[in-house]
Amino acid sequence: METKKEKRNLGAYGYLIPSMLIFGVFLFYPFFKTIYLSLYKTNKMGEAKLFVGAGNYVDLLTSPSFYNSLVVTAIFVLIVVAGGMALGLLGAVLCNQAFPGIRIFSTAYALPMAIASSSAAMIFKIMLHPSIGIVNKILGLNINWINDQRYALVCVAILTAWLNSGINFLYFSAGLSNIDESIYERASVDGANAVQKFFRLTLPGLSPIMFYTLVVNIIQAFQSFGQVKVLTQGGPGESTNLIVYSIYRDAFFNYRFGSAAAQSVILFLIIMALTLLMFRAEKKGGSY
Repeated sequence: METKKEKRNLGAYGYLIPSMLIFGVFLFYPFFKTIYLSLYKTNKMGEAKLFVGAGNYVDLLTSPSFYNSLVVTAIFVLIVVAGGMALGLLGAVLCNQAFPGIRIFSTAYALPMAIASSSAAMIFKIMLHPSIGIVNKILGLNINWINDQRYALVCVAILTAWLNSGINFLYFSAGLSNIDESIYERASVDGANAVQKFFRLTLPGLSPIMFYTLVVNIIQAFQSFGQVKVLTQGGPGESTNLIVYSIYRDAFFNYRFGSAAAQSVILFLIIMALTLLMFRAEKKGGSY
């Protein structure tokens, strides 16, 4: 005979059923279906037809194009994470001061998070146009920015960093509001200047939120797609062929769903490994 406590526990688990169903349909099923498809050659409808085991993975790991995607993605992630976090931190520090019109500046710094990546990319494409673009006119240059292999990846990365800076600004602003102002007053009494306060007080005080922001930014950077689709379509050549865009191109242009699924699994493993390494490093060296 069940006790009242056991009945209450069963009732609590019952409340989890709707959310678990949603996770099962939209998360767990696609995840395991992707792993399943990565082991097969598929037809144009994405149906598994020929079991090849690790064949898709072997093809990828011996493909110069895939290694190029890994290198391009790594460079892209570095630029996006460093640039996005730097812009967000700079805006948060500036808006942490008290001066007239602070709300206007705060809104402006947070605005990128409200703009769709595809819309921003279309505007950015016009700005970088070789003949009518404002960037060339201001700098007095005649560069075809997004069609030049030397600049295309940097242009896409700068746009993505700016788009990510809005949410980073909010994260850092929240972190700054939790730092006790009295420590700055005591530091001023001891003769500390602004630079010393920033590196000795502000950055250590932001270390928990900086770690969280770093993890989120790395994951977001790996998943960037819309701006690449609008600006460069992976070109010129393969200079902006990020792994996410390579997955899209293999699946929906080349109809190689098995290869695309294998790339998705590899991307998942890369992000998971980086996240676990960062959490491990944070536990070993993090002190708040």
